[in-house]
Amino acid sequence: MKNLTSLFATALIALVTFSSCSTGTASAKEDSSKESKEITVYQIDDVLTNGDKLIGQEIELEGVCTHICKHGGRKIFLMGSSDKYTLRIESGELGKFDQKCVNSIVKVKGTLVEEKIDEAYLQKWEETVKQQTADAHGDGEAGCSTEKKARGETANSPQARIDGFRQRIAEQKEKNGKDYLSFYHISAKSYEIQ
Repeated sequence: MKNLTSLFATALIALVTFSSCSTGTASAKEDSSKESKEITVYQIDDVLTNGDKLIGQEIELEGVCTHICKHGGRKIFLMGSSDKYTLRIESGELGKFDQKCVNSIVKVKGTLVEEKIDEAYLQKWEETVKQQTADAHGDGEAGCSTEKKARGETANSPQARIDGFRQRIAEQKEKNGKDYLSFYHISAKSYEIQ
């Protein structure tokens, strides 16, 4: 009888131990699924480097705001590890960005948008330049210097900019077969100054 009682007690302990292990595993799974739902905060460098994998996704990112557009305050530019990595943020329905953004770390939540510059885009641009209907942005016809820097542009006149893009598209096509350039920006849903 002692052996039977001892065997029963051992079985009961094993059952309780197994049961609590199972419960612990379920809790661990719930905790890990909660963690996976948290949004990763990206760095500007990562977004620009891996943008093709993030297009259309809502992401959070942060960087130092180097510029706010003077013409309406609806665009800011965030810098990553260097001024080589700069990303445009558009305010959309948020309205104007706060002037306090400049020279501050800004955390933005929004959707990554790809802008493709291809031959059709360049032909439309040339047509608007010819018709002198191009929207003025930045200082004169040269365009916003911060945006040009973010795109790696060095030309100043609209036609020189168009020619520069054509050259870069030709180089890209020869290198990897892609006949357009991709530039990214964030359509912001919210932002906070850190």
